[in-house]
Amino acid sequence: MDNKLLEILACPICKSPLIYAKNAQELICKADKLAFPVRDDIPVMLEDEARTLSSEEIDKL
Repeated sequence: MDNKLLEILACPICKSPLIYAKNAQELICKADKLAFPVRDDIPVMLEDEARTLSSEEIDKL
């Protein structure tokens, strides 16, 4: 994931900054507890495509 792209991306729901989880290929929004997938280096910033994170997953960040 390009660092410049990561700097300008924000959660489409709450506009919070995102964290890139390289191993999982996901962009994480801690505020909404959502993980948006990154497919072929393209972030999929759709609420319907995001998965909900558990409290344990959030605590690990």
